[in-house]
Amino acid sequence: MQILSNSIEDYISKIPEERQDAFKKLFETIHGNLPKGFEDTSNYGMIGWVVPLETYPAGYHCAANTPLPFINLASQKNFIALYHMGLYSKPELLDWFVAEYPKHSKKKLDMGKSCVRFKKPEDIPFELIAELSQKMTVEDWIGIYESQYKKSLKK
Repeated sequence: MQILSNSIEDYISKIPEERQDAFKKLFETIHGNLPKGFEDTSNYGMIGWVVPLETYPAGYHCAANTPLPFINLASQKNFIALYHMGLYSKPELLDWFVAEYPKHSKKKLDMGKSCVRFKKPEDIPFELIAELSQKMTVEDWIGIYESQYKKSLKK
């Protein structure tokens, strides 16, 4: 389910009412804990945080002249999704998150490669998401992205 929007506020206004408060709190949790340098935006039918082109002019290799994506939030049909590219790209961060999750939630972790799904807004572990948001700087993310991208070019 993609929500077409012109801004973050517009996106949030289109989320089902029963999810809006939790979604706003999740947005604020991430936004308030990310290291400096990431920029929030509305992209890919979601809310996202990116490395702006001013910081990383090479941008995202899959879409010319677009900022490098890092985290996205989406309200899907049956859940709120948190897409964190650091979890996908840095095994140590993924291992940390998987180990910490049960300390913050009684629910089983519902996760894909970079997607963490929250079926009920009351099950979102905001403190853990705040910690996760602090774990990677813009410089860290650019370094990981470049090393992974260069590896894929050699294959």
